[in-house]
Amino acid sequence: MMHTLAMKGHAPETGATIAVTLKLFAMLERWLPEGARRNEIRLAVPAGTTPAAIIAALDLPAALCAIVLIDGAFVEPERRGTRALVEGEVLSIWPPIAGG
Repeated sequence: MMHTLAMKGHAPETGATIAVTLKLFAMLERWLPEGARRNEIRLAVPAGTTPAAIIAALDLPAALCAIVLIDGAFVEPERRGTRALVEGEVLSIWPPIAGG
């Protein structure tokens, strides 16, 4: 099942959509849209969507989005608003992790 995510302030130029998988971990799981299985959901989003746009669309508190990965590669905070997702990628978001 694929969920179409309404993007806040995101107007794609082409009208094209892409499919990505979103995975939220630990306390962030409660922000997953209805229809999620376990901690993930397939999303249809406008082409050109960034991790920051998905975070905003889900009303995720930015301070809780400490670790953001695309296909397992870390996305620095300054790139989360510019790095566009492409078809088939997996966006994983973790809250701050403490340990010792």
